[in-house]
Amino acid sequence: MSSTVVVVDYGMGNLRSVSKALEHVVSANQRVIISSDADEIANAERVVFPGQGAARDCMKQLKALQLDAVVLQAASEKPFLGICMGMQVLMAHSEENQGIDCMNLYAGNVCAFADESLRSTMQGLKIPHMGWNRVLHKQPHPLWHAIPDNNRFYFVHSYYVTPEDKMLMAGTTDYGINFTSVIASKNVFATQFHPEKSAHDGLQLLKNFCRWNGQV
Repeated sequence: MSSTVVVVDYGMGNLRSVSKALEHVVSANQRVIISSDADEIANAERVVFPGQGAARDCMKQLKALQLDAVVLQAASEKPFLGICMGMQVLMAHSEENQGIDCMNLYAGNVCAFADESLRSTMQGLKIPHMGWNRVLHKQPHPLWHAIPDNNRFYFVHSYYVTPEDKMLMAGTTDYGINFTSVIASKNVFATQFHPEKSAHDGLQLLKNFCRWNGQV
């Protein structure tokens, strides 16, 4: 009997790249679908929540399609992978677009690299943070299987998460400041980087997710 890995389609994110990468690594009894149907998301065994663009637009689209509740439900009960904006909006609030309330799965904010208080710290580094950078593992996790610590992944972002609970931090990255680039809790694993654009290690992370039972 086949199981389903659903890539949530709410009109934002490079869904084709994510789904194609997943198709390379799923097991023979798994199938990957892109869906904006709440029932398909609710019935999937695994959910991938990608995203790019602005937090305001992301939240607007989720609510317009009535997917916010089913995505939160999935994040509470099954293996769940957030990618980029799909990680950021799991926080309570984002500074983007003059401030926007997010999904509030985790207490914490999404902050800007361009904040005036970071001007001297950033030392003229370009924003957005774009390209390959290292991720330091902050805690052991099944999704780090066969991925060496401090290896490079591909980033494109101008904002970063600051979770209140430091136990959520599963990976950190340096870009002027040391920021949280991966969070993990129970059945949720979320990355600021794009695993679908991160060559071998990104595919390995997606492969690990497709075999993960949601337990740490």
